[in-house]
Amino acid sequence: MKQLQAGQNIPLGGGVARFQVNAAVPLTVSALVVAADLRVGSAADVLVAERPAGPGVRVEEAAVVVTPDAVRADAQAVLLVAAAQSGLGVVTASLSENDAAVAEFVIAPQAGETALICFELYRRGAGWKLRAVGQGYAGGLGELLRAHGADGFAAPVAAAAPTVLDAAPGAPTGAAAVPGPQAEVTPLEVGHGLERLWMIFEDAARSAAALESARGYATERLDQELSAAVSDPATRNTPAADAARAAAQRRHDELTATAEQNHRRDSAQLQRELHEADAVLPAALASWKSPAWDRPAAPADGIRLGELYALDRGALRIPYCVPVPLNRPLWVDTESSAAVAPVIGALLARLMRAAPGRRTLVDIIDLTGAFTGFTGMLAPVLVGPPITDHSDISPRLQRLVDAAELAEMAYNSGQATPPAEHRILLAADFPHGYQSADAQRLVALLARGDLIGLSTIIVGADESEAGDGTVATLSRACRHLPTVTGTPLFDPWTGNAWQLDLDLLPHEPEQRARILRAG
Repeated sequence: MKQLQAGQNIPLGGGVARFQVNAAVPLTVSALVVAADLRVGSAADVLVAERPAGPGVRVEEAAVVVTPDAVRADAQAVLLVAAAQSGLGVVTASLSENDAAVAEFVIAPQAGETALICFELYRRGAGWKLRAVGQGYAGGLGELLRAHGADGFAAPVAAAAPTVLDAAPGAPTGAAAVPGPQAEVTPLEVGHGLERLWMIFEDAARSAAALESARGYATERLDQELSAAVSDPATRNTPAADAARAAAQRRHDELTATAEQNHRRDSAQLQRELHEADAVLPAALASWKSPAWDRPAAPADGIRLGELYALDRGALRIPYCVPVPLNRPLWVDTESSAAVAPVIGALLARLMRAAPGRRTLVDIIDLTGAFTGFTGMLAPVLVGPPITDHSDISPRLQRLVDAAELAEMAYNSGQATPPAEHRILLAADFPHGYQSADAQRLVALLARGDLIGLSTIIVGADESEAGDGTVATLSRACRHLPTVTGTPLFDPWTGNAWQLDLDLLPHEPEQRARILRAG
């Protein structure tokens, strides 16, 4: 039996799967049959004790049984859920296939969650795979169901779930990975569109690892066989040695060709999934060509930063996305703010689209006037004119710090409410023109900014090794986006290197204006 960690997946054999959970408190189990966007389509897709059976899925007293071949053909996944009336504590989820134990996943919720998506059974080509998810909802089963489009289909269950006011509506909590080093792409707790894109990225990473492993094995084997062919001086230059060398090269080429064919097949499947997803993703996560930019803004759980690729592994390009509000500030590495203006414009456009249900407030520090080409279009959401004089930086940052401190006091007194605004801070040209106290203010916002819904973007050269300890600490805490071609990022599942092309604001004036004003 495989012990899984959050985010890991394994292939399944296609037999009858049984999901069970164990915890110190009484639990109920349920299942959601979902499409590619992780949302249900009808009441038949919500399997609970009151409505226990649907095509290929059956809820029993303490288990969910899934027969993959019988699941409706247009469904992409089955989410396997556990819930309780109070804090879950440690939950051990297990899955067996044809009565043989396959996987176990231990989940330790930390924030009072009362509902968990433990596993996801999902299609991959003609087969099925199992993913350990561990995504928790402090608002209970009702919150989980609403987040997956099931609020209208399971009202009795949702009504029975407790309401927890110290978690923002729809905000999942639970098995998040800890952000890693600045040069590593780190998986985060995600949901819906963001989760789907990270799943595709993981599958791409594992396919790339298989290709690299096969290439390495083929090369190592070739070296060994060539060495053996010439090891005996008496036969080194004979026809037999020539034949051995030719056979070794042929085996190497066949192994490599098979690996590359498999990788091309996987990449083609993932490209189809990305194309389908792009048509339904909210604009903040979609490509500029997506129809989402012509539709009314829809909430998104993340924003797209760019595309990851590797030239030696084919043409597949994977969207690189992160959650919003930004739980870790973005730091765009550059000596020239003007050189990355299209990148900054793209980031702002996506951030403004991510939370259409909340008022957006934007603060911009632009000492060199690098962003004047588009800041005029942002006038409706600007807190004040972009700062171009260094003496105005401290008061603007202090207002944000004050707001965050008030929110922290409310939180500590039990009076916290979810942020009513999505605030965005763009601090360009850092640290030139900033006082040392300004770096301290930015560090304070790093710790408390989430309480006011703050997303921060810093623009400047990497200061991770700066002599100023506060500046260095701030730099190391951010997620760095390299702008120099050839700077690698390493995926967290296999450690393979990827290149990142950051998204750029479209150059065409009318499209640019439409995108920026849409926020």
